[in-house]
Amino acid sequence: ALSEGVHSIILPVSKKTVWGFVSSIDRWAPLVPGYINHEMLNERTLIWEFKSDLGLMKKKIKLEVNILEWIEPDKVTFKLKGLNEKFDGHGYFLAEECGIGQTKMTGCLAITAKGAKAPIVNALLKTYVPQMTIEFSEAVAQSLLVQK
Repeated sequence: ALSEGVHSIILPVSKKTVWGFVSSIDRWAPLVPGYINHEMLNERTLIWEFKSDLGLMKKKIKLEVNILEWIEPDKVTFKLKGLNEKFDGHGYFLAEECGIGQTKMTGCLAITAKGAKAPIVNALLKTYVPQMTIEFSEAVAQSLLVQK
């Protein structure tokens, strides 16, 4: 059971501006809801720690994020692996030109839980992941507009 969230925002900035932001992990990693910290292991791998609020379950989640591809200036794709919870997932940022000086930025996050508690956790992720994707994408958009 894969829980997926996809959220698009149209921004009054160039695709190059969006790319400049999303291609720097240190800029967007702190914007995830419940952010605690992140650590770059190398330029394509980070350990990401944040507090999740899965209804009854409030817990720290530690993920390893591997960047699969940087496709300048359009797309960043990554995969996720839970280090303290049995999670697997993937996601991307996509930037598309739409009109002059406007860019449509899309954020996608997909996570699935494995292991004994998977049925319960996956049921909670169904609402959490789409909500988290919206909050995360909106936070990235806000930061982009501020630094413009």
